[in-house]
Amino acid sequence: MPIRKSPNNIFVKLLLGFWLCSSLIIALIGLLPLLQQNHDQSELPPHLERLLSKIAHKIIESPQLLQPERLKRFSRFKERDGRPVRLYLVDENSHVLNSHKPSRALRRFMLLADEAGKPIKHQFRDELLFGPYEFTVKGKQYALYGRLPEHHPRPWFFFFIDNKLLTLSIAILLSGLLCGLFAWHLGKPLRSLKSSADELAKGDLSSRVDNATAKRNDEIGQLAQAFNGMADSVEDMVNSQQRLISDISHELRTPLTRLKLSLALSRKKGQQTPEMERIEYEADQLEKMIAELLELSRVKLNANESKRHLELAEALNQVLDDADFEAQQQNKYLHIDIDESIQLPIYPRPLTRAVENLLRNAIRYASSQVTIQASTSAQSLKLEIIDDGPGIPDAADLEAIFKPFYRPQSARDRESGGWGLGLAIAEAAITAHQGKIKADNCQPNGLRVTITLPR
Repeated sequence: MPIRKSPNNIFVKLLLGFWLCSSLIIALIGLLPLLQQNHDQSELPPHLERLLSKIAHKIIESPQLLQPERLKRFSRFKERDGRPVRLYLVDENSHVLNSHKPSRALRRFMLLADEAGKPIKHQFRDELLFGPYEFTVKGKQYALYGRLPEHHPRPWFFFFIDNKLLTLSIAILLSGLLCGLFAWHLGKPLRSLKSSADELAKGDLSSRVDNATAKRNDEIGQLAQAFNGMADSVEDMVNSQQRLISDISHELRTPLTRLKLSLALSRKKGQQTPEMERIEYEADQLEKMIAELLELSRVKLNANESKRHLELAEALNQVLDDADFEAQQQNKYLHIDIDESIQLPIYPRPLTRAVENLLRNAIRYASSQVTIQASTSAQSLKLEIIDDGPGIPDAADLEAIFKPFYRPQSARDRESGGWGLGLAIAEAAITAHQGKIKADNCQPNGLRVTITLPR
């Protein structure tokens, strides 16, 4: 599958993403002082300017008001709406003439106004200061400032300016949130890719990365396309291999049938010898092995089979009856503990063949008893087949017994160990259900095979 080339790669996304995130946070934090500065230097409203102008003209017209004993007469004034206004008269040396102890807010505002170079207003926590209005009396320079000692709503950004620690915490949290969203955006397709790879590793050859991930224009999209191409090739090769095994097994049946026919004709002609009996025995064994190979191939290809929602006890009914009969013939006891209410979607033929192989294997090696029991959870079904036989001493064999043609050291002879295909068929059938199968030794003796199927 061709890989698209694009400059929209992971490096560019990481660079732009984290750079824009950090730049946005820095810009928001740096904007607060600018907002405060613009607010501090907001122009003096016309009605307040008229108020200061009116008082200044009174002083110009009546210079005697500048006398210390008369300064207090105009220090307090009321607007038309009845709001009290406190006035401050400042000389050219920035001394407040009508107040013995000017407030820190007034001193600060005077500095702000001096920096602004024009009449302004500024909202403190519980007062509004405005001014100055400059005028001249007898060659001396004076300035008027006013204060409205009542609460006025402050702009929202002053909350962040006054609470710097909280602002820093919010900035860190916002930065983490933005980076988290960006990381999630990059991590989501990677999680999808990992999930598809896990499913492929478990044997689901149809697992592919979703189209949304594969259509991305960055390296992740290219990786998804490469993965899908690889999965297609793996599925084709595995299916081809299974079909080849199936085809070879079918082709082997033709000369095998001719061989058995020739043996039958020879027997009719009276040509019965020990060698002929041996050839017939080996031909029967070869036919059984070919049948096992065909079954393994059929289970792995899952041909002509669809899942059906069935009761487990009903699906295994015939297999359990046959196993019980076989156990009785060998003077052994089969204990069945499967609730008839258990239902789940299954491939009936592969599952019954898997359980049949496991039960026959358990009955063969059990000393006196075999148990098959089922338990359920919200997400899965667990089916256990337990025998009281010798088990498998070698721990390495516990994982290898499900491989085709593998037989433990204790089962090398054909009479007891077969060809090592029965457990491989069982493992293939459980894998087709997206389930798991494992074997472990019981205490003090015996073997337990556990099947886990999704519900």
